[in-house]
Order: sequence, then structure tokens, then C-alpha cells
Amino acid sequence: MLNPQQLHDQLTALAKQEGIQQWDMGAASGTDVSVQVDRGEPKQLKGAQRSAVTVRAWTSDGRVGITSSTDLSEEGLAQALKGAKEASAFGDLEEPPGLSCRSLEPLTPLERPVLPLRPIQSLLQTLLQAEKELLDFHPAINTVPYNGLSERNGESVYLNSLGAQRHQISSSSACYLYARAEQDGRKPRSAGAVRLAYGSEGLDVQACIKEAAELTISHLDYSAIDTGHYTCIFSPEAFLDLIGAFSNIFNARAVLDGLSLSNRDSLGKPLAVPFLNLWDDPLHSANLGASNFDGEGTPTAPLTLIEAGNLAHFLHSEGTARQFGVAPTGHAGMGAKVSVGPDWFVVAPTPGAGVGDSHLNRHKADGVVWIDSLSALHAGVKASQGSFSLPFDGWLVKNGERHSIEAATVAGDIRTVLNSILALEGEPLVTPGGICPHVWVEGLSITGEA
Repeated sequence: MLNPQQLHDQLTALAKQEGIQQWDMGAASGTDVSVQVDRGEPKQLKGAQRSAVTVRAWTSDGRVGITSSTDLSEEGLAQALKGAKEASAFGDLEEPPGLSCRSLEPLTPLERPVLPLRPIQSLLQTLLQAEKELLDFHPAINTVPYNGLSERNGESVYLNSLGAQRHQISSSSACYLYARAEQDGRKPRSAGAVRLAYGSEGLDVQACIKEAAELTISHLDYSAIDTGHYTCIFSPEAFLDLIGAFSNIFNARAVLDGLSLSNRDSLGKPLAVPFLNLWDDPLHSANLGASNFDGEGTPTAPLTLIEAGNLAHFLHSEGTARQFGVAPTGHAGMGAKVSVGPDWFVVAPTPGAGVGDSHLNRHKADGVVWIDSLSALHAGVKASQGSFSLPFDGWLVKNGERHSIEAATVAGDIRTVLNSILALEGEPLVTPGGICPHVWVEGLSITGEA
């Protein structure tokens, strides 16, 4: 267990010895266990204890040096602090980070359970049974090539020379099942599902099995799709993945670096249809990875990004906030050039503005493409230009019935997408990246396999 007070006392004393007046430290420690199986046999059983520490030190003229280590002992901290001091002589004075002005503010309490890790053999038996049930679900399902069950207990600490002492303990667990089905004379088809919980006993493994099986089977009877422009329905996960790929729109660091679709003057201007609201909510009760402070010790809190279709706020670190003349928002990492990023998106209709075309129903649609999941986001997205061309898994909906699409890509511009939303349909669903309803978008380019 990390002791914030003890670590702070040690670093304060070590910094005094080195003549360092300004410093901070981020540290994490955790225990992980995970299992994988293959055709009724254990494939991999892993257990590991990991720790990491990052120390920054400032010179009197504002230069900053940074050192990372895995040694949390007093000797390791002393070495890290000395290394950071030496590195600070070569620090950049153009845009040096500072200590967050909000690092001493009270934190919003997180009511999250911390659970003991289950024995690894117990995890193994659960996963073996899940694999068996998935293989037995349908004769066409012949393998479950990707699968896993894991648990983790971890803690994180942030300290600085102003007196900040942030500390968080967490538990998490995940199950993923990815099935492969094959029929004579047809290409193999695959699909999967993921479930998250605070502990593995809270995982809905049966729902994970059912979803993976039904999705896989739904793609057996596939056919090619004609290239053209289609109205598309994005699943909640697919839409959030697309928004996440273009999060530079909201990233103040990217704005300053000229790598964003936004600029300083974009705030308050239209970005999407008027009935769309989007905010980042790191403390949402459904966000299992919630943290109440960021890499600079700034408290996290919900932040509106799109309000009634208009760009409302940027995500800020201490450094970007200082340049914009605003307060940091709690979205920073830790580094010499601090990264900025979102935590957990919430998509919802603007209060009082409706949901777009309320008559649209994906289960009764005709001639629309239902995009279930996107792939190759690392390669098919040009974030600074706004364009994307992405392979997807999904169906062509005809008279309310889904017909699997053999292979296809969806292409467009994120700004056009946000302004071509026809409706937010159905109840919002929780995904690993946030919460969102199904989203209808008009006129996207679909290219079928030649």
C-alpha cells in the first residue's frame, strides 16, 4: 500500500538536499491476474505486480526535467529526483509546464468498491466454462480464438511541493470473448463481446457469451453491398469510437499545436446538430475506471463539450489553461510536454430539443446500414483533417431484417457527420468508452468489397 504522507515527507527531504524548490510526483502500483484458454485447456495464466513512478523537478528559471522509474524505495526516489534535476538543465523554456493551481482543491469522493482478487484457478474455471458454452451455442462456432478474464487491484498517488497529496485505490475486472464461426464454402465470420466490473464475480459472463454468440451467428449469412451513399445507424460503441478518434476537436493542446479541427475562436460556434449534447464525465457512476484527479493533481469533474450543437469547452492541462487564461479541467497526463485527453463520453439529446426524427426505428428500417463496430481507427483516421475511411462490421437492414455485410468501409468527414445526424434513437447504452444511444447519420459513403 502506498503511503502518500510518507512519500511526501521523503520527497520533501530529498528535494531539500538537492536544492530543488519545486517538484511533483505521480506513482502507480498494482497487482494483475489474468487467464486465457484454448479449446478446453489453459493457454496462459499470468500474475504480476507492477509499479511506476514519474518525478518532475523545476529549476529556478522554470525549466523542468522529468525521470521515470519502477523503484518506489527511498533510494529509487532519490535517484529519480536527482535524474530529474539533471534533466531540468536541458528543459525547454518556450512552454514549460507548471504545478496546477487546482492541485490543493478538495476532491469529489468516489464511492467505488475495492475487492480482493480471486484465486487464479477460480478465474480459469470460469473462463473454461464460458468457452465451452460459447462453442456449444451453435454448430458453426468452432473456436474462440481470443478470450480472457482478468482482475486488477491498483492505486495511484500524486504529490507536489505545494503540499498536494492525492491517493486513490481501485479494483477492476474484464471478460472478453471473441468467437469464430465457419460454414462450408463460406468465409469465416467473427465477432465478440466485452464485459467490465469492479470484480470478476460481478461480471455478467452469461450476457457476454450470449452477445458474442448472437453477433457471430448474425454474420454467417453475408453478402456484398453495393457501393453508394447510405443512411447509417451507428451503435453506441461505434459512434463513441468515432468521436474519440476526433477528440482533437476538444483538445486545447492540439489547438495550440495546430493539430486540431478547432481554433481559439471556435468556442460557442456551431459544431453539430442543435439537438446534440456531448460531455466528458470522468466521475459518471457507470465509468468503472473513474479517477477523481488527473496526472497533475487537478480534480476531475463533468465538462460539457457540445451544448445544443455548439462547441462549449476545451479539455485543458495546467499549461494550456494558463495560455488560454482559464482554469485546468482535470484532463492532463504527466510529462515534460503534458498530454491532454478525454475520459468518458456521454452523448444525449439537448434538453427540450427532442431527439431528431423520433419516428426512426432501427428494427423497422429499410435500406439503411447498421454499423456495429469500426476497426483500423489508428490507420483510417486523419484527425487533423477531419476525414476517415474505416472498415466496419454491420448489416444492411431490409424491411426491418438485418443482413450481414461481407466487407465494406465507411468514409466521411467528422464535421459533416455531426451536422448530418438525423436522430438519437433508443435508450442510451453503457460501453467501455461512455454512454450513448444509437445514432442515425444521413448520407455516408459506403464502399463494398470489389
